[in-house]
Amino acid sequence: MTEMSWDFLPHACRLNHLQVMLLFLVAVILLQTDNSLCDLPFYNGFYYNHVMNDKGNGNEEIHFNGVKLVVETPGDPIFTHRGANVTLSCHYHYDPQLVKSRKIRIKWSKLREDSTKDKDVLVAAGLNHRSFGDFNGRAHLQQDSPGDVSLVIHDLRLHDRGKYRCEVIDGLEDESGIVDLELQGVVFPYQPHRGRYMLNFHEAKRTCEEQDAVIASFEQLFKSWEEGLDWCNAGWLADGTVQYPITLSREPCGGRGMAPGIRSYGERHKSLHHFDVFCFSSYLKGEVYYLSHPQKFTLEEAKQACQDDKAEIAKVGQLYSAWQLHRLDRCDAGWLADGSVRYSIVSPRPKCGPPEPGVRSFGFPKRGKFGAYCYKMN
Repeated sequence: MTEMSWDFLPHACRLNHLQVMLLFLVAVILLQTDNSLCDLPFYNGFYYNHVMNDKGNGNEEIHFNGVKLVVETPGDPIFTHRGANVTLSCHYHYDPQLVKSRKIRIKWSKLREDSTKDKDVLVAAGLNHRSFGDFNGRAHLQQDSPGDVSLVIHDLRLHDRGKYRCEVIDGLEDESGIVDLELQGVVFPYQPHRGRYMLNFHEAKRTCEEQDAVIASFEQLFKSWEEGLDWCNAGWLADGTVQYPITLSREPCGGRGMAPGIRSYGERHKSLHHFDVFCFSSYLKGEVYYLSHPQKFTLEEAKQACQDDKAEIAKVGQLYSAWQLHRLDRCDAGWLADGSVRYSIVSPRPKCGPPEPGVRSFGFPKRGKFGAYCYKMN
């Protein structure tokens, strides 16, 4: 037998022996395969992508790409305060609507400001759900109506503010929406007793937490600037940037010719660079009050006096919250837990400092006697 010649074909159309053999084998397999492949429904250029076996009656229900899963979350931020209960609204439906309900999974996660992996909050499938970390025992799904997968969080904490992702998972398909949770509170600049620009990013976060606060976000700093916050020292923010707010332009703070606004140093090295920090605190679950004594106190005496009064010496974040949110107005200097001496003024008056409301500071005195600001839980 002579070898078949392919010279009659144009060069671009010629196949080598291996390609011919492969095409032949594929053709044989297709001819021997059940013809049911040709019976698959076709929609919009794609075969139906999922087959669900109904164990109740043995029927097959086929769902196709043309059905759209829709997840709806509010467009505006939700504002509340520390200690409150909040519902983060999230609903889903199918378009067009399905006659039969589907088995879906729900995942809620919290987006991190530093763009690292999201933090798991809650996962649910049917009646089973599990919450994670700080949310364990504080978070559950509302499920008041079909398609309602809203997240309920009890006893809000400072760390709870931020953006949350509501994800609805149906087999290989999933859709999600974002809910922005903001706390009402106060932003304040802070530098430790060691002096100006002594904190790297990690130390800044820890320092805020020691003062019953968290490191502020850019959105919180911007809102405070809109409300009049003016501070010429640069401080860390939660996203790793270093910025500061100026309402009155002046030479040491960017120059007189620069418009008021948020001055930015951009993102800085979190370990090598050192600045102050902007902290954020919210409503208190207790009361800050001034404790006086005819002879005043040293710092250690002030701590003990608060303990004797069934309280603890107040932290800086607590004093700022008491001033801004609970309207504490007291023209008496008192010790705080970090060793600083401060007082808060809501209604400015003679002999009580500048003509603007605010928290006045005497710094970190090494000697002297003052009153004490105590904090007592309700």
